Amino acid sequence: MHLSDQEIARASKMRPIAQIAEKLGISEEDIRPYGKYVAKLPLKLIDEEKIKGKKLILVTAITPTKSGEGKTTASIGLAEGLNKIGVKTAVVIREPSLGPVFGMKGGAAGGGYAQVLPMESINLHFTGDFAAIEKAHNLLAALLDNHIHNQKNTLNIDPRKIVWKRVMDMNERALRDVVIGLGGAAQGIPRESGFDITAASEVMAALCLSKDLMDLKEKLGNIIVGFTFQDEPVRAHQLKAQGAMAALLKHAIMPNLVQTIEGNPAIIHGGPFANIAQGSNSIIATKMGLTLADYVVTEAGFASDLGGEKFLDLKCQYGKLKPNVAVIVATIRALKSHAGIPFDELKIANPEAVRAGLPNLEKHIENMKHFMLVPVVAINKFASDSEQEIEAVRTFCHSLGVKVALCEAWEKGGEGAIEFAHTVKEAAESGMSNYTPLYDFDWGIEQKIETIARKIYGAGEIEYSLKAKQQLKLFKKIGLDKIPVCIAKTQYSLSDEPTLINRPSGFTIKIREFDIAAGAGFIVPIAGTIMRMPGLPAKPAAENIDIDAEGNITGLF
Repeated sequence: MHLSDQEIARASKMRPIAQIAEKLGISEEDIRPYGKYVAKLPLKLIDEEKIKGKKLILVTAITPTKSGEGKTTASIGLAEGLNKIGVKTAVVIREPSLGPVFGMKGGAAGGGYAQVLPMESINLHFTGDFAAIEKAHNLLAALLDNHIHNQKNTLNIDPRKIVWKRVMDMNERALRDVVIGLGGAAQGIPRESGFDITAASEVMAALCLSKDLMDLKEKLGNIIVGFTFQDEPVRAHQLKAQGAMAALLKHAIMPNLVQTIEGNPAIIHGGPFANIAQGSNSIIATKMGLTLADYVVTEAGFASDLGGEKFLDLKCQYGKLKPNVAVIVATIRALKSHAGIPFDELKIANPEAVRAGLPNLEKHIENMKHFMLVPVVAINKFASDSEQEIEAVRTFCHSLGVKVALCEAWEKGGEGAIEFAHTVKEAAESGMSNYTPLYDFDWGIEQKIETIARKIYGAGEIEYSLKAKQQLKLFKKIGLDKIPVCIAKTQYSLSDEPTLINRPSGFTIKIREFDIAAGAGFIVPIAGTIMRMPGLPAKPAAENIDIDAEGNITGLF
């Protein structure tokens, strides 16, 4: 009988966080402890000179299915494996959002014997970074409404053109669209508004793309909250909001140091979703890892068309990062799912179905080659996978000249990732990668969208709604057409239609509107029916979570 992730985590012996810091060459005086097993890392530890020559490994995946691909598990397992073969490695990943923890996915700290600890703390509140981001975001919303109500709207803000919503770290569909200010003149001006999930907050995006606290403060000041009656943008610094917002984020901007089950260093920081935001941890955390370790394993959310593309086009260009290899996580179950096999039949051996689902893997391999990166396919092994099914994937990868390795870290920890680690190390040190972004920031917005949609998604056409076309004209007028794009779309398909599985082609990407993230430094084209505030599923994971009188939590997996 297999132990649950939570049981494995609870049975693991954790080291004091000072011992983990020592592995990275950090003295106890230079960490900011949050209890016995977690610490904040001050930004002064980052050294651009020490980063040179270090290896950065991007972990992405094939198009996800509800059967799960285990990208975080593979990332942690790879870091364990690299450390086992003598490579000083840190895994650098995102913080979990409470939305998925209590929604459909459950916890997000890895799985099996490839987890980061303390798992319960990481999944529930952690060091309060999400809460600080939520408060900073909502402070700006409060100052905005207060300006209109108490300061006679001297900035001439048109209440109909306010674009700054509020956020909360929970899946709550009922708050997507709300009316605020009801109850008479004392309550403010009634207007339409709404909530996004905290992971989609521009404050989250800005923190993850900042180089230090002062850079973050400047980005916060540049946030566009709305427009005047003359269609001129109104920014947060005009409300004198950026100082107080940055003060709330004084500690949140510092990355969090924790440990893997095997006592190796893990840095966790920031948590933007990849379907509605940029989908990777902070530039600060990645550079911290590269300063302190020789190899950094970092993941980007969902698949290569979402987190992978955004990591490479946004984060790497802003952070001047150059990854050395791209790992593409695939599972036998997901490949069968892309062949149309029903969820309850995925454990049945079916090599032909695996082969039928391989075009999806092939597209993600192509996507990484668009960025001039050497791809390595990691087969994240499940107990139900047959040798014939695994061999079908190996044979396919070899036919493309792509390295492939089995990852058994879920079951065996670092021991199950040694072949995987050697394969990735060889690819990273081959010098064959020559990271090149897909587009230049100077290109127009439409050209950037078309390049991503055609090359990365496989789209045939791009269609803009009337609202989107009007917004494009506004962006050109106010000088926002020379910043990158961060397309929000479904994670379940290469297209913007979640039911189009495997490798669709020739479809039309429909851009219905844009969100502005001028402070963070990008524009968000919203494709299809994707929502920036998710809803809970019919059977939320929260229903399985409980706590006893001694404080022991159950059902968190």
